[in-house]
Amino acid sequence: MSAYTEAESYILNIPKFGEKHTLEDTGRLLRRIYAGRGSRIIHVAGTNGKGSVCAYLRAVLMAAGYRVGMFTSPHLVSMRERICIGSEMIQEEEFVSAYEKLREIIKEEAAGDTQEEARLHPSFFEFVYLMAMYWFEQKKPDFIILETGLGGRLDATNSVTKKEAAVITHMGLDHTAYLGNTLPEIAAEKAGIMQAGAPVIYWETDAQVASVLAKCAKNLQIPAFSVSKNDYIFLNFNHKSIDFSYQSLYYDSIRLRLNTSAFYQMENATLALRTLEVVLGEGKLTEEAVRQGIADAFWAGRMEEILPEVYLDGAHNSDGIRALLETVSQDGYARRRLLFGVMQDKDYRFMTEEIAASGLFTDISVVSPRNTRAVETGILEDVFSDTGCSVTCYESAGEAFKTLLSQKKDKEALYVAGSLYLVGEIKELL
Repeated sequence: MSAYTEAESYILNIPKFGEKHTLEDTGRLLRRIYAGRGSRIIHVAGTNGKGSVCAYLRAVLMAAGYRVGMFTSPHLVSMRERICIGSEMIQEEEFVSAYEKLREIIKEEAAGDTQEEARLHPSFFEFVYLMAMYWFEQKKPDFIILETGLGGRLDATNSVTKKEAAVITHMGLDHTAYLGNTLPEIAAEKAGIMQAGAPVIYWETDAQVASVLAKCAKNLQIPAFSVSKNDYIFLNFNHKSIDFSYQSLYYDSIRLRLNTSAFYQMENATLALRTLEVVLGEGKLTEEAVRQGIADAFWAGRMEEILPEVYLDGAHNSDGIRALLETVSQDGYARRRLLFGVMQDKDYRFMTEEIAASGLFTDISVVSPRNTRAVETGILEDVFSDTGCSVTCYESAGEAFKTLLSQKKDKEALYVAGSLYLVGEIKELL
């Protein structure tokens, strides 16, 4: 077994959803590995679109000539996807170095006390986050983009002490057991990433959410910039790309092209651009960099065409499914197939009702992703049956994908959605 495989195995065996540590505990370890000098941090929270907003931020900053570090989650195939500089993942030997350094620091902080070492040991997410910050400290990129894992206020990424800006994406009812049962409650948790001295840029999900975020910003006496559908105009859909106009703070409107068929990416790109205009200031972000960055941006598993007329989309909650269906309704295909798999902590009954009611798919198949939290195929079959919709069940994603590909006809689309774990399985197959 290689050193990288051993490190990956160790981290994978840390419970993903174990008890979180306090921000003080995480900050204690962070201070040992990250001095916080030389890199400007943009912190991103929200329910949907976090990863895509991070991708647009990175692409435009790179087009403007900056070196950009990025920490995101989850990964689809390799754990190294979570830690990048530019478009390059951390190398295996660097991953091992960061892993060994963090384990060494944990032991030092525990000072030989095995009980303290066990108490202080980071969770899965905290461990990988701290590894990322150690690597960024060595590489010193101009910007570091941090995506929260869950919520915001108590998230491990919120242990950083100095931010350039806080960004809050579209809000939805997800992880209600941890974050609250209403949008205002969830918004208050996400607002926890706001920090004195750093502006906040947020998507105006609705009036209640906007009120919560604006109030939090006022309490911290920080500038708040709301972004909504009024800040962009859809112009044209070219099947594989979208033309839209962004209402810039400094250049009036800029005509841009997204190299995706996902309509929801107009929202994410607009939020990212407003963030960079606020962070960099007038005259620091050229129209050329904006156009190039938006055109270059790519985020795996988000309406990603992996084979001709075969799309993967990480629509893994209610709002994600709505966004997926909006895009599918405009795709121009007469016939479509769907492979669907979902996690137990999602509102999968609502998701199946939305899919069935859309009438967009001529054939629906279900599978249980390779994860202990996945909904069993029999349960999915039953909930689809309740909507009057029949489905085909498969034992594995591999079997389902191979069969559906063999059945797919020319000019017929195949979509895979419902869980990022399922998306990852398909990408791994390829």
